[in-house]
Amino acid sequence: MIPKKKALLEPLAENWAVLLTTYRRDGTPVGTPVSIAVEGDRAFARTWDAAWKFRRIRENPEVEISPCTPRGRPTGPAIRARARVLSGEESAHAARLLARKYPVLQGFLVPLFHRLRGYRTVHVELVPETG
Repeated sequence: MIPKKKALLEPLAENWAVLLTTYRRDGTPVGTPVSIAVEGDRAFARTWDAAWKFRRIRENPEVEISPCTPRGRPTGPAIRARARVLSGEESAHAARLLARKYPVLQGFLVPLFHRLRGYRTVHVELVPETG
């Protein structure tokens, strides 16, 4: 029997927050704590269309994610990943996963805040780079 390979994102599944590190055009890393929901070998995060992290992801989808405290202090090693902006049913699926894991924060407060501020909510898929 072949042992089951441990998923790269498994250690992050139970964390309340992860540090999402995106890169400016000049290569400077910028870390932001975000809530994620893990499903298999991919994770999902939410932001809004005018956020700087979203702009940096559109410019450079190469990111790093690492476990962290809610204030953004890393508590473990970083995992290199690729970010992809979702739309349609994929975005709705990510929203459901986040709302299931964080019912008050991501199921109610963040969507309400986005709606009141006039933001367009954006969901991002994070897939670890292998190899």
